[in-house]
Amino acid sequence: MSFIWSSLLYLLVCVPLLMLLYMRIQRQRRDVAARYGSLGLAPDSSRSTTSSRRTLPAILFLIGITILILSLARPQATISLPKIEGTVILTFDVSGSMAADDLKPTRMEAAKTAARDFVENQPTTVLIGVVAFSDGGITVQAPTEKRDEILATIDRLVPRRGTSLGNGMLVALNTIVVDAGDPPFLSTTNFSDPSQPEPGSVPEGWYPSAAIVLLTDGENNQSPDPVAAADLAADFGVRIYTVGIGSAEGATITVEGFTVHSQLNEHLLQYIAATTGGVYYNAGNEDQLLRIYDDLVPKLSIKKEEMEVTFLFAAIGMLLFLVGGAISLLWFGRVP
Repeated sequence: MSFIWSSLLYLLVCVPLLMLLYMRIQRQRRDVAARYGSLGLAPDSSRSTTSSRRTLPAILFLIGITILILSLARPQATISLPKIEGTVILTFDVSGSMAADDLKPTRMEAAKTAARDFVENQPTTVLIGVVAFSDGGITVQAPTEKRDEILATIDRLVPRRGTSLGNGMLVALNTIVVDAGDPPFLSTTNFSDPSQPEPGSVPEGWYPSAAIVLLTDGENNQSPDPVAAADLAADFGVRIYTVGIGSAEGATITVEGFTVHSQLNEHLLQYIAATTGGVYYNAGNEDQLLRIYDDLVPKLSIKKEEMEVTFLFAAIGMLLFLVGGAISLLWFGRVP
């Protein structure tokens, strides 16, 4: 228990002074009763109400005053509250292969549509960030509850160059770690080669309320190894839900003057999901894709929060005043 205005606690010295004043008044009453009782000018103390009944309302009033003084100091208590929360990083493949049209109109637009639907179906307590990767990865939207900013970021994504699937996953993990208040395990010195995080900077602990939604065709042609990135995510307790964008038949596209055939690598995406405790979905299967909203359930966690409980103290103090006043009126026909 702590107090915001702790200096007001000095008012508590008034409580024993009031108690002494009450005891003095009671003693004077007993002296008057003893002095004049035999003359019939004051009620006989032996026939009066018992002392316990006389003092009970006063005791309730003194306790009520004490609690109200405590409420003036604005008490705070650490309370464990259940809270639905989570952090989801939408990790977009923006490599050249995402311009393929085996999913209409293109893989990129299909990924955006799936992501928009996902964002609009998440509780407001879930923070959502956006990472884009091609031959490198970058956090283009830090985790936030502002859905309009997230959707605007998604709309700006366009296909670019090569594909480094592992790089995108590691940058998404780094975003989760930083958002949790821990030191990043990727820095400017090793960002070009995130396959080797600095051992001393890898944070300890788990992030079970965080997840990555990886929207990609699964093709990878640059380091780091996506399997190693998936193993690291599993070590951090971060689930990766993979969404396959494309078809097994694939499509022929032209990237920087070269004609290449691109197809969905379901095997790799299924492995990543299974390794991290996530689930694989195929964006071409609408029924399967809708399952992500049921599977990706935010965690119900118990968090300790410092909460002001002034209202509780004030309510108890006023209740004691009411009870003490009611008893005094009922027994003696007056308020002490």
